[in-house]
Amino acid sequence: MEIVYVYVKKRNEFGRQCSFSDRAAEVNVDIHPDAVQAMNFIERDPIDIAVQCASDMSEHEVNTERFEMETRGINHMEGGWPKDVNPQEMEQTIRFRKKVEKDENYINVIMQLGSLMDHCIKQNNAINIYEEYFEEEEAAGVTDEPPSAKTINVFRDPNTIKRTATHLSWHPDRSRKLAVAYSSLEFQRSSKDMSYDSYIWDLETPNKPEMVIRPSSPLICLEYNPKDSHILIGGCYNGQIAYWDTRKGALPVELTVVELGHRDPVYNVIWLQSKTGTDCFSGSTDGQVLWWDIRKLSEPVETLVMDISRKGVLENALGAISLEYEPTMPTKFMVGTEQGVVISGNRKAKTPAEKIVCTYSGHHGPIYSLSRNPFYPKNFLTVGDWTARIWAEESKESSIMWTKYHMSYLTDGCWSTTRPAVFFTTKMDGTLDVWDFLFKQNNPTLNLKVCDDPLFSLRLQDNGRFIGCGSKLGTVTLLEVSSGLCTLQRNEKNLASAMFERETKREKILEARHREMRLKERTKTESKEEAVKEEVEEEKPEEVLSRVEKEFFEVIENELKRRERGRAKSVVSQGREGDEDDDEEFVLKEDEEEE
Repeated sequence: MEIVYVYVKKRNEFGRQCSFSDRAAEVNVDIHPDAVQAMNFIERDPIDIAVQCASDMSEHEVNTERFEMETRGINHMEGGWPKDVNPQEMEQTIRFRKKVEKDENYINVIMQLGSLMDHCIKQNNAINIYEEYFEEEEAAGVTDEPPSAKTINVFRDPNTIKRTATHLSWHPDRSRKLAVAYSSLEFQRSSKDMSYDSYIWDLETPNKPEMVIRPSSPLICLEYNPKDSHILIGGCYNGQIAYWDTRKGALPVELTVVELGHRDPVYNVIWLQSKTGTDCFSGSTDGQVLWWDIRKLSEPVETLVMDISRKGVLENALGAISLEYEPTMPTKFMVGTEQGVVISGNRKAKTPAEKIVCTYSGHHGPIYSLSRNPFYPKNFLTVGDWTARIWAEESKESSIMWTKYHMSYLTDGCWSTTRPAVFFTTKMDGTLDVWDFLFKQNNPTLNLKVCDDPLFSLRLQDNGRFIGCGSKLGTVTLLEVSSGLCTLQRNEKNLASAMFERETKREKILEARHREMRLKERTKTESKEEAVKEEVEEEKPEEVLSRVEKEFFEVIENELKRRERGRAKSVVSQGREGDEDDDEEFVLKEDEEEE
């Protein structure tokens, strides 16, 4: 018999409300002056007082000592078990529980304690007397301030040889920690002295990382497990997948086998929604997407080749750069490729060819970021080449919205977690753009110069207020956006939904018109080809031969006539030259006679 009950109400949602009333003031303590102390005062005579218009100022200095914070962990052992029961063995504990639950004394004690506990809960009348009842109205008034962002902290790569901060991941529970993956993406330019370490930073101690992650190869991506905050998974430059348990130290708990993993760097790893919380999938530029279970990393659970021709040929596969997975749609997944094509897949399909459902093409280069809108999962954002595009699942031929083409390359992007109409993008010139398409469509609402180095990674905290930007030289800048950019505006969801629907309908109408035009052109070309074929088919072989001979002799005759005309012209020109010579001789003779 197992009694489990979870109270889901907030502390201030049950109990009797406090009753306040107006009453007169009461004097509780009245302390009279001590007459004995009055004898200690000395009267001054005479008294000189200087009076000025300015107030008197005094100089004072305080030099405080700086101390460094250190976090230490303690492992607690579970107590209260008999000596013959090992609490770390699940089978022994389950067997002991079943034995105890069958005891009549246990049932009686639980029933007695349960009624007492129920009585104590009902007697609890505490409420939150400081609760704000008008938060929404106050938040709506905050939007009048101009959008802005300020730098909170800067985390620098502690190594002498700087590496790129390729991926960021926030701690799922408290969000006071940030895991950063460091690696050099420049092919064959990494030196021997370059460190492989990645770090977990505490937001309050930017001078020293809280924990070091030591992989066998530089990490390109590193992701916290949303169900267990002690577990992290990472993708390495050599194609391996590794996972860490922060309670067990800096070295990985387990690694994948090189032969059965990826053949290129693993650019993205995402945790899947599962009962165990141990499933994930990874993508690489070798053209494969692999599914894993961290309890058994010796081989992948499932393999899919990104061949859009659905033949499963690895040589024709498209390289995966970015991945997207929405927990509310557990069977669907999306892959952004280095060829600029987005592949939408369904994992529950029967054959590998059916798992690739459709494709979306619109970028000229690799798609570095792919993310669904948290409020409207059917709309997703892609960032690649010089622009960011918003897509709808219904319109496969083109995107429904897109930004202008920038002068600098775009490197990463993400949606706001609190506002459906806001998304963020980073560029190679070191700037962060904040877009609010309800307010402005042609230009970003806020353009912020974060650093002089190119920005490569971007990650937004779940509360939508703090955002981390990683640069090429390993500097991670923590920014706090203004309340207007992270507070849901009044009627914003309806306006964003209406805009998505309107743009989707417009794109569908344009697609239908383009389809009709292409069909008309195709019918015209086909009719012309058929007419030519009919003419050829109607002629007999003798007629075709005679027509070809006639055309051949006509070409020869025209060529002979052209040559005869050329000869005639040359003879005439020679005769003219001879007459000119005779005239010159005649003029010379006349001149001699006159002399």
